[in-house]
Amino acid sequence: MYVTLSTTSAPVEDLTFLLHKHPGRAHTRKLSVGEVSVACTELTQERCTVALMLDVDPIGLLRGQGAAHESFTLGQYVNDRPYVASSLLTGAIRGVYGTALAGNCDARPDRVTAPLDLEVHLPTVACVDGASLIERLFEPLGWRVSATALPLDPEIPAWGESHIFDVRLTGTAVLQHALQQLTILLPVLDDAKHYWVDQTEAEKLLRHGGDWLGGHPERELILRRFLKHQRDLIAAAGAATGGAVSEADASARAGGSESEQPARPQSLARQRREAVHAELTRLGVSSVLDMGCGQGALLAPLARDRRITRLVGADVSARALAQAARRLGLDDAPDAIRDKVGLIQASLTYRDDRLAGFDAIVLMEVIEHLDLERLPVAERTVFADARPEHVLVTTPNIEYNAAYPGLAAGELRNHDHRFEWTRTEFAGWAERVASAHGYTVELSGVGPADADLGAATQLAVFSRQRHTDTGATVATAQPGETA
Repeated sequence: MYVTLSTTSAPVEDLTFLLHKHPGRAHTRKLSVGEVSVACTELTQERCTVALMLDVDPIGLLRGQGAAHESFTLGQYVNDRPYVASSLLTGAIRGVYGTALAGNCDARPDRVTAPLDLEVHLPTVACVDGASLIERLFEPLGWRVSATALPLDPEIPAWGESHIFDVRLTGTAVLQHALQQLTILLPVLDDAKHYWVDQTEAEKLLRHGGDWLGGHPERELILRRFLKHQRDLIAAAGAATGGAVSEADASARAGGSESEQPARPQSLARQRREAVHAELTRLGVSSVLDMGCGQGALLAPLARDRRITRLVGADVSARALAQAARRLGLDDAPDAIRDKVGLIQASLTYRDDRLAGFDAIVLMEVIEHLDLERLPVAERTVFADARPEHVLVTTPNIEYNAAYPGLAAGELRNHDHRFEWTRTEFAGWAERVASAHGYTVELSGVGPADADLGAATQLAVFSRQRHTDTGATVATAQPGETA
């Protein structure tokens, strides 16, 4: 699959500067979505064209769960994913045009916001809703749309037309805006994505569509399809772009009635991530190590936080780190993100110099996975050896387990947990560790709370003392108070 960008706005060679691609050579880069090549295919005094071609390995795509939306076995191998403009192509655009997408160009700063006469050519666009939807999405943004349906088989005209279109968009637009519109609207036409959609995707939608999405006549359709019909994400994005999305319509498109699909409360995992992120913001840290980062759930929002300039995720599992890299899109990310975010394989039970030098270390739902006899080693690794300014620790409150259906009082929340503590036990451990290593500590709760049982999650925020001879102090929040 490929996409070409052409301009006739003089000086036409500025297009290559804005895209950060030298016109005299081909640029090739391996991304998680495949191998991407970019070349200037036309450069005259009147016109410049830059082409992006994505070569996708279909079997590699399957291994990466890219064909997960195909519900039958053969469909996982026989599909149009590698050949049509889709979320795979938008991943390639973000990977090789990331700087242009962000609106940066040191060589031609005055041209970044200058409207250009542009033509975008997408020879294979999948749209089961027909050419009318392509027009309804792009024409309100000022594009003139030419969408020609391709035949199912050129040699057998009787078979008719396919749902694949040769699309040309022509108009005057800022290059950054044109790229932003493509990365949002191509997956909307396709109504499928090759990767997991979560809050990260909603933030991407608001970042790239903030200037035009609110007034778009197909706003609700764009929200639903871009966010893969996830009602909580749709509702939040709808409120941020000019009003609520119709509940009845959203339910119908998602495949059920409102009574069949009630609004889901915010998950405890998400509440934990937001509480930890809020604490890091309050503490004013700029470098963070997420120890036991798993698949990168916390790393994703921290990577987008401009106040954090250095971010490293560490885990003992190489598989989890590979999943985190895919979740963060590091292969496709702009250089600024790749320079900011790193992943390392490391353990809490071994001294490691790579863990030192951070403003804050986060242990989110980690310590309960350690055997109790190994916990003192982890304490030394973090508080004595790495010794950051701040340490944030979350862990389950075993008292709250009685509030969960199917869990008896005192029963552990997860089969992989070696222990879970009461509030008194956690406070005792936190006070002892703080006193031993010259920290103060504040305790609070995160998530749903019960007047007698406390909050579902316990949070401790350790801060290193300037003078360690004053002892440790403990500030305990009321049960259920969130950080």
